[in-house]
Amino acid sequence: MRILMPGLFCGLLGCVGIASAAPCAKAPDVTAFDIAGLKAKLMVTAITCNQQDQYNMFVEHFRKDLMVQEHNLHAYFVRVFGGRAQREHDDYITSLANTQSERGIQQGTLFCQQNVGMFTEVLAISRGTDLPAYAASKALPQPIDVVACAEPTRTAQANGTKR
Repeated sequence: MRILMPGLFCGLLGCVGIASAAPCAKAPDVTAFDIAGLKAKLMVTAITCNQQDQYNMFVEHFRKDLMVQEHNLHAYFVRVFGGRAQREHDDYITSLANTQSERGIQQGTLFCQQNVGMFTEVLAISRGTDLPAYAASKALPQPIDVVACAEPTRTAQANGTKR
């Protein structure tokens, strides 16, 4: 099963009403997708706006945290796609970069003015544990719909005793 953007799904199949139930993303998956979106946005900004040194500082500053999130992202693809995980993961990263690049093209000459400041913001973050909240706050576009799993509800027992 492939995760597709709804618009692309409808465009290719003419919206014939075929439902596709993508597996939900657990909390660590959602964070990993947010971080991947941030990395892609910063990479596209670096290339488009000649900010490669800033991007390199970002990667160096958050290397450990970025590696953990990349591992979490790959774990999602393994869980969802099994033996096709690496191919699906690679396709996602390519689609993500293309999605970010297309947004840059849409913004035209304003792109650099509107996005270079992200390097100042992200490099001001001192702890890698604060990076996920920053990434989530940016609501960066994704090439797929990432649907968070519903949190399980727990019923409390009074004082841990059964009645």
